[in-house]
Amino acid sequence: MDNKVNQNEHQVNFIEKCQVGPLPGSIPSPKFVPLSFFDLPWLCCPTISCKRIFYYDFPYPKTQFLEKVLPNLKQSLSVALQHFFPFSSNIIFPPKPQSPHILYNEGDTLSFIVAESTTNLNTLVSHTPKSVISLNDFVPILPSPRILEDGTMLISPMSIQVTILSNSGFTICCHYSHVVADGKAFHDFLKFWSSLCMQKENMFSSHESLLSFPSLGRDEISDPNEFKSIFLEKLWNMPLNRIGHANIVIPNNMVRQTIVLRHDHIANLKKLVSMKCQSLSLGTSLHLSTFVVTCSLIWVSNIKSKLTQVGVEDEELYFLVLANCTYLSELKIPLTYFGNCLAAALAVIKRSKLEGQNNIFEAAIAIGSKVKELKSEPYKGVETLYSITSSNDATKISQRLLVITGSPKFGSYEIDFGWGKPKLNELLHVDSPGLFSLSPCRDIKGGVEVGIALNTSHMDKFNIILNELLTNLADHQD
Repeated sequence: MDNKVNQNEHQVNFIEKCQVGPLPGSIPSPKFVPLSFFDLPWLCCPTISCKRIFYYDFPYPKTQFLEKVLPNLKQSLSVALQHFFPFSSNIIFPPKPQSPHILYNEGDTLSFIVAESTTNLNTLVSHTPKSVISLNDFVPILPSPRILEDGTMLISPMSIQVTILSNSGFTICCHYSHVVADGKAFHDFLKFWSSLCMQKENMFSSHESLLSFPSLGRDEISDPNEFKSIFLEKLWNMPLNRIGHANIVIPNNMVRQTIVLRHDHIANLKKLVSMKCQSLSLGTSLHLSTFVVTCSLIWVSNIKSKLTQVGVEDEELYFLVLANCTYLSELKIPLTYFGNCLAAALAVIKRSKLEGQNNIFEAAIAIGSKVKELKSEPYKGVETLYSITSSNDATKISQRLLVITGSPKFGSYEIDFGWGKPKLNELLHVDSPGLFSLSPCRDIKGGVEVGIALNTSHMDKFNIILNELLTNLADHQD
């Protein structure tokens, strides 16, 4: 496989830079939304900002897009922001003892950029490796936090860029702060916006009866362990340069790729782990899901494809399991909740086990047990998430940490603005070291798309190891 990519092949010209916000007078202002203890850990997370891009087919001239498509995108976005106004507000981090919060004032907007590129859509949606810096111009810049004279920090939550592709399609890229929303909440916003856009002329009169509105009551979340006060005290003691900043430097030799795991791949993985459980008389105690076996396969492939030093076979490796708590009935959080609702658990395993004969099984045991733990003790997972994101040893841990973000449950291919489902969607912030992503498969029922970014030599080895594991799985089932 040739991973060498021309990093300057995408010629992007900017057509328009404007601001889009809720319709004037549509929201009583000022509008105050407190941050919950689910939100606070992301204020000090190195990957505080998220970048997701969608690629759409549109084989028509640029003039048709600018005259018919673009105005509808803007108008429907403005209506959507009436209900999801935190994305066009400011995240406020004031000096102690005031609590951080989201504040909307009349006239607040988000940055909306329109650009054009000479790139063809088919080039971008290919699953072959692409340079991670080749899409930089497709991603809108999220403004750096501002510091007021009294020490209050203001953080802009979202920027959006639409890029028209040479008579072949267009992209929509959203760059947003994780402090405002997790992946599920972000997708709820996109589904709302795209549904409005599809309604076109009727969107102002009929959308209320057709769409699910977000629940913004963050202060209604139960906090039995008083995490909010604990987290706030720790945040106030941090230097401001640790708050609201994402300073990840991406090496130029990184390439990005989307890997598709078919339904039979997933079935074979589950069968392998299940048979091993039976042979060890573990019964059905293991949480054996698509998420668990997919993450196990990726974790093993990543570790086995890395060059390691001699004598580190007994070092501990980490996998961060993230779970959405809105699905846990005992927490009584609405499914339409808009904000963060993630807990985490850290799976730990010796390197030798991930490189050994039963590697996928060992990984599944480690990950599956943490998934079960999160379901029974979700609040414990919130504390774990904060400890990891705010740790002074975060850089050291990250060298041995793997995080898989996103979820096949988000319905990323349901985001249809009126021209069909996306040809591809990608999480671009998985360019950060140790981050992979999961999405549903566009064209294969029961399949999973895995987004990865590695340096060129590591990517070659990763693909070789992954294909070997999948081939051995298939042979084992015959």
